[in-house]
Amino acid sequence: MGVLKYTEDHERFRLNLREFLAREVVPHTMEWEEAHIVPKEAWKKMGKAGFLCTAISKEYGGLGGDFLYSVIVTEEMAAISQAGLCAMLHSDIVVPYINAYGTEAQKKKYLPGCVSGDIITAVAMTEPGAGSDVGGLEATAEEDGDEIIINGTKTFISNGLNCGLVVLAARNPEIEDKHAGVSLYLVEDGTPGFTRGRHLDKMGMHSQDTAELFFSNCRIPKENILGQKGAGFLMLMEKLQQERLMSAIANVAIAENVLKEAIAYCRETLVDGKPLGRSQAVKFALAEMTTDVNLNRAFLDNLIADHAAGKDVTAQTMMSKFASSEMVNTQLSTIMDLFGEYGLLESSPIARYFRDQRITTIFAGTTEIMKTIIAKFLGL
Repeated sequence: MGVLKYTEDHERFRLNLREFLAREVVPHTMEWEEAHIVPKEAWKKMGKAGFLCTAISKEYGGLGGDFLYSVIVTEEMAAISQAGLCAMLHSDIVVPYINAYGTEAQKKKYLPGCVSGDIITAVAMTEPGAGSDVGGLEATAEEDGDEIIINGTKTFISNGLNCGLVVLAARNPEIEDKHAGVSLYLVEDGTPGFTRGRHLDKMGMHSQDTAELFFSNCRIPKENILGQKGAGFLMLMEKLQQERLMSAIANVAIAENVLKEAIAYCRETLVDGKPLGRSQAVKFALAEMTTDVNLNRAFLDNLIADHAAGKDVTAQTMMSKFASSEMVNTQLSTIMDLFGEYGLLESSPIARYFRDQRITTIFAGTTEIMKTIIAKFLGL
């Protein structure tokens, strides 16, 4: 028996989602890759079908499901080699800020739209000169009567073009302590002074709309402060555990699916009249990858259970995030060698996985930063 206890409702949900993705998403994968964006209508279809923001309570239109529903969505989407319709980013990384720290008025205003897919969200933290170091933010937020004036530039923002609502991190320039001066703000699409810049053309995740966001004397009402003023850094740190855990869930699910394809390919492909998998070198490579995937899965499932139970597994989550991202990238490099020229074809999901997964050692905290923070937990 596994450590995660999936019920019949969970399994029914997984089957319904799998059928939805096969019908509404998979046939459009190449179309969205070429367009470098997913149409907003696809988000609405997913929301209408009940697959967005599954943790949001029924009071705001959500499923009110436990964390395993989020795990299921992430795993099933990881299995179809499609990065643009990134439900986990919206449902399990950005929207939880509103659900956890928003006022009742903010929740009633935004959460139903987030659940239905009418509102697509983004979190704007990264800047041209500040990525992992939140204390280095240069975007400013200054009070002016009943309004907040925001100035600054954000870059590498996922859902940057499609987003209807941005959770933005900015600092009060009057506060010397850069961490204490950071607050989070809700900025709606169409707010004067909020504009989009370039649609960034990336090596991978082509259908994910990644963009620059500009804020020039952008005025928002004071009631759009999210949570306590000056607590932005702490809120970001509190939510990073789930963000990194979601990344690990996707990494391991992708590794499992790619490995399954590689094993099938090596069984079926003949070299000199014999299956490729008969080669000792290929056998050893597949055995090693299978071992790595299973070790990562066992560690991850325990983390999922502890996180769902409300435990603080910050250090362990960072271990899983960096270990799984390094593992899946190493694995994809080996599998690309096994597939040879066929793995390079755009019609092959291996090519997309190879490109798309490279960023996973960088976003949500680089491998080096994960190791640095883990070392601090060790008293080093």
